[in-house]
Amino acid sequence: MTRVSVVIPTYNRAPTLPRALESTLAQTIDDLEILVVDDGSTDDTASVLATYQDVDSRVRPVVHATNQGANVARNTGIEHARGEYIAFLDSDDEWHPEKLERQLAALEDRPDEWVGVYCDAGFELSGASGRVQRVAASALSNADTEPTREGGEKLIGEILADNVQPGAGSTLLVETAIAREAGGFDETLDRFQDPEFCLRVLEHGKLAYVDEELVRREPTGHPPAAVIEQASEQYLSAYEAAVDRFEAKGYDIRATHHLILAKRFLAEGRPLKATWHLRAASVSARHVPGLCWCAGAGIRRRPAAMLVPFVVLLVVTVVGMGALSSRLRATV
Repeated sequence: MTRVSVVIPTYNRAPTLPRALESTLAQTIDDLEILVVDDGSTDDTASVLATYQDVDSRVRPVVHATNQGANVARNTGIEHARGEYIAFLDSDDEWHPEKLERQLAALEDRPDEWVGVYCDAGFELSGASGRVQRVAASALSNADTEPTREGGEKLIGEILADNVQPGAGSTLLVETAIAREAGGFDETLDRFQDPEFCLRVLEHGKLAYVDEELVRREPTGHPPAAVIEQASEQYLSAYEAAVDRFEAKGYDIRATHHLILAKRFLAEGRPLKATWHLRAASVSARHVPGLCWCAGAGIRRRPAAMLVPFVVLLVVTVVGMGALSSRLRATV
């Protein structure tokens, strides 16, 4: 049996697909197959795949006649996988050469109840805006307690609260049989499909964690805020019992989702919807720069509608940074 099946869903990404394929073929383990699910592409994807298939027989294209969405494409890959393990890679991302080797090593000496492993991913943030985001994230990274990053029950709470974000689409390695038993990716979700899939995997066993950025991700666009709002409601409704259980233990789950939605509506220049979600959100000092960043994006889109909300966020920023500074002085 093949050791690892790699599933790469793609749609009209002929320019970026070679980078993803090269990073897969460069893995330090050879015992793998690469299932590229062409989800009805109309660009040069077929030519790219033919070129790689001619060079390396491990590349196996699977073609959808029409575009059906990334979740359907991933599930097609799960159906065709012949490996003991399955790993997913978005066609605009790329892996560190030792990504699969380090993940397999993390599972090697663990009991059978450990059925998968994920790793960290880093984004390419270039230019002045990228430097600002990195500095802000570094300065405020110690504002919250360190979450539980691997295991079973506790990890479920961390994922629901968005404290841990196992990006299943590019970071997860899981037993193929478990991926099938879990039912694959939810084809009705336009957002939160990665954590939702991990939650169903956790119903069958535990997930390990490799504390390294072994995936490089490209920043991609967001669906409309209204789509994210609907997906959030669907996601939380499906796990209502678990949400109630973990909120009783102190996890901010619904409030965190309100914060996510507030940021998306701010970025779209829709302050009334953003304010509605902010009133129920869980906001700490480390969230303030992100809120301001989203408000800035909203101002560029709809300056007149966003002027007053942005001023309010500036005030919140000053207050939040002052509170953070006080806490830091108290610890010195």
